[in-house]
Amino acid sequence: MPQRPALFPVLLAGATLLLVVHGLGRFIYTPLLPWLVEDGLLSVQQGARIASWNYLGYLIGALLALRWHRVAQIRLSLPWALGLHILSSLAQTQAESADTLSALRLLNGISNGLVFVQAPSLILEWLARQQRVSSSGLVYLGVCVGLVLSSVLVSLSDGLLVDADRWWPAALLSVPLAWWGWRQLSQLDLPIETAPDPTAKVPSGRLLDRASTPLFLSYAGAGMGYILPMTFLPMVARLQVEPGDFLVDSSWLVVALATLPSPWLWNRLGAVLGDTLALRLSYVAQLLGVLGALLIPGAPGILLCAVLVGGTFLGTVLLTQRLARTLHPHQGPRLSAALIALYSLTQLAGPWLTGVWLGMGGSLHSAFWLGAGALLWGLGWMLLVPRRR
Repeated sequence: MPQRPALFPVLLAGATLLLVVHGLGRFIYTPLLPWLVEDGLLSVQQGARIASWNYLGYLIGALLALRWHRVAQIRLSLPWALGLHILSSLAQTQAESADTLSALRLLNGISNGLVFVQAPSLILEWLARQQRVSSSGLVYLGVCVGLVLSSVLVSLSDGLLVDADRWWPAALLSVPLAWWGWRQLSQLDLPIETAPDPTAKVPSGRLLDRASTPLFLSYAGAGMGYILPMTFLPMVARLQVEPGDFLVDSSWLVVALATLPSPWLWNRLGAVLGDTLALRLSYVAQLLGVLGALLIPGAPGILLCAVLVGGTFLGTVLLTQRLARTLHPHQGPRLSAALIALYSLTQLAGPWLTGVWLGMGGSLHSAFWLGAGALLWGLGWMLLVPRRR
């Protein structure tokens, strides 16, 4: 009997790539933003607009992944996406204007969207071939470690680096990690796709049906619901928490630490309860977290939001991706890309609407009501998704 291949190196490689593009690429901007504002490089409104450019890039990357969804196409485009991440990250260290940084964050978002869809999709197809799909959620541990690492890098470099130089630690660390992660995934044993048998019944290519449409609509709410606290919580903490409180400088660290057990926890809950029920619970937890920041004054509300949103949003991602493949197993990578594209479209709207709200005289704190409404929308549609194991 042939020996089953080891999971750990494959999952570690995928986790490493997600650490690079999501932790050191996308979300390091969140703890950096207050310092970039304090340095005088950006205003709060400019920071919100730059975040929107990054999310637009993420949408473009996800749409490209929807176009390049076959295994052979992923093998070709994934290393180019990682190269784009490296180049844009290094160039950010020289960005002294908001316009330049906007353009670079757009490129960084494109690479992030491609890698975030394609790397887990490639691994999920490999796991399905090994009949070990239940381990798929563990690849998202890379995002968790990346969030912690981004917080640590920003904290350690404070006082040593200012302005655009604050990007250097993440840019330099991305180079060896991206190279190693792709080197491992490039060796995955996946069959070359062949032309379908013309006499065989061709599975439906529809992405939307009675089972999947509510899942898509629900996931749209998840994208807008989580992105506001995940982008602006450190700024809100500085505005809402008493000076000298631990959370003024460390709210992002709390978010990052809360994410660490979340892929294992939600992966396990999905296996025990079924992905549908576990996904509903994840929406409830995120909604309570955002409401905590809105309704509980000061540090307790910020802490509750950091723990519940940080500990849940990745669970929503991994459970949705796995449930979608259960509904349409014959088009896993394509379905994953479509979901991420929708997710990125609605999360793009979050910072943009926040910028509009600030321009109208609204507060950053009150903009969180948009996130709460989006999560309530997502929970409502999630109740219509059929339960599957």
